[in-house]
Amino acid sequence: MRPRRAAILREMGLTPLWRLRAAVDPDPDPGGLCAPPPAETPRREAAAGRIAGFPEAAIPEAAPSPDVPRPGPAFPANTASLPAGMATELPAARCVPDVATLDWQALEEAIRACRGCALCEQRTQAVPGVGDRSAPWMFVGEGPGVEEDRRGEPFVGPAGRLLDNMLAALGLRRGDGVYIANAVKCRPPRNRTPEAAEIAVCLPFLDRQIALVRPRLLVALGRPAAQALLGREIAIAAARGKRFERDGVAVVVTYHPAYLLRNPLDKGKAWEDLCFARRLMAAGED
Repeated sequence: MRPRRAAILREMGLTPLWRLRAAVDPDPDPGGLCAPPPAETPRREAAAGRIAGFPEAAIPEAAPSPDVPRPGPAFPANTASLPAGMATELPAARCVPDVATLDWQALEEAIRACRGCALCEQRTQAVPGVGDRSAPWMFVGEGPGVEEDRRGEPFVGPAGRLLDNMLAALGLRRGDGVYIANAVKCRPPRNRTPEAAEIAVCLPFLDRQIALVRPRLLVALGRPAAQALLGREIAIAAARGKRFERDGVAVVVTYHPAYLLRNPLDKGKAWEDLCFARRLMAAGED
């Protein structure tokens, strides 16, 4: 294994990967991290996710971080008509203006000026999104944390560093073929999980971002992001490893990086999800 790739996997908590000596060759993965020879794929991806064999004490506990989301109110069970339904519960003055025809500059200005819900009252600034605006990959998280609220860019705290490592493990990097956004654009108080009404207010902004980027694959990071994209109740454990669609665009569901910081044993599952996403992307290129 190349030193840089080994370092990335160590940072993600996915090492050591034990191999039989007879199976080792000078470059065991010339096609990239998620592109082993077809006959090898199930065995090698299973090995990549096999971190449960570590002694629990050997895995350091993630230090508490101010930008790690805290649990919040559950998403409603019936969200098929969430945007319209939630909009009727908000005062007219707080509804988001029509953004369906805005270009990038006008859209980001509208996001920064938005007063559509109470989240705007405590924010330092809104956090629109960042990255390649014609990217095939689009990652959607929950909402900004402390550092994101300060800097105006999504995923720049500890969870952002882990996301960058996840991207690197796929041969991707922030800003190059990848666009990153959140379901809500303002930081929820105490980094709690965004409420359903807050997601509903922000959904037109996310809809427009997706329409402008036109990604080939959407990766939902966490349950609120998955429910915003799919418009219904989602359980991560049940949704993993499945291909969903949103207006003809493939959607893959996995854990939020902040959750992985608190639950490092699930990093192997996230790695399996990334490999599944990579296979979907590769299949679409054929």
